[in-house]
Amino acid sequence: MSLPPALVVFDLGGTTVYDRGEVPAAFSEALSEAGIPFDPAELKGWRGGSKHEVLRQLLTRQVQQDETTAARVDRIYGRFRRSLSDRLVQAQPLSLPGAGPSLERLHDAGIRVAIASGFDRQIVDLVLGSVDWADLLDTQVCSEDVPQGRPAPFMIFKAMEQTGVVDVHRVAVVGDTLLDLEAGWNAGAAYRIAVLTGAHDRDTLVAGPQTHVVDSVADVPGLWL
Repeated sequence: MSLPPALVVFDLGGTTVYDRGEVPAAFSEALSEAGIPFDPAELKGWRGGSKHEVLRQLLTRQVQQDETTAARVDRIYGRFRRSLSDRLVQAQPLSLPGAGPSLERLHDAGIRVAIASGFDRQIVDLVLGSVDWADLLDTQVCSEDVPQGRPAPFMIFKAMEQTGVVDVHRVAVVGDTLLDLEAGWNAGAAYRIAVLTGAHDRDTLVAGPQTHVVDSVADVPGLWL
């Protein structure tokens, strides 16, 4: 049996809560209203990243970047956030089966647990307010808390800082996208665990920098406990 980590950093959408397509639908709605050409299939490669950064990349690819670009990104992002919030409110229940018991089992074993999400704080708060395991979290990090989202490792480092974990070799990262795994790799995390409940399929995740591929978050504690 492998040495248990001191900290497990879980992704949110598609990993611990359902991903029913709300994010691409909200993106499509916001971009269509703004008249920005968008192929929903293209978003798949960016799943797991900062939603604001993705929108900025899409917009600056279409128009020459100038001082008005940031304001336009903010306006379109505001529309995306409102649409996504409405969709999430209607998508109850949000928690994936096994998420609560898994976090509880890790917590009871003295392993710190964190959420790191490409959503902003408002969306993270909305989601965590709709699940029954938020009080088990030792910390929660969102895209607004760091200078750059995934695949940069900064959300993982922030979770380490906030939980007092200093050794990346005692950190596990759990997610449903390549960007989750790449962030774990860039952080030097010992465990980079892919789950099959979200955006990317097994073949895509196996090809990434993973150490384990499991069916769902319910299988994570059993890797060590």
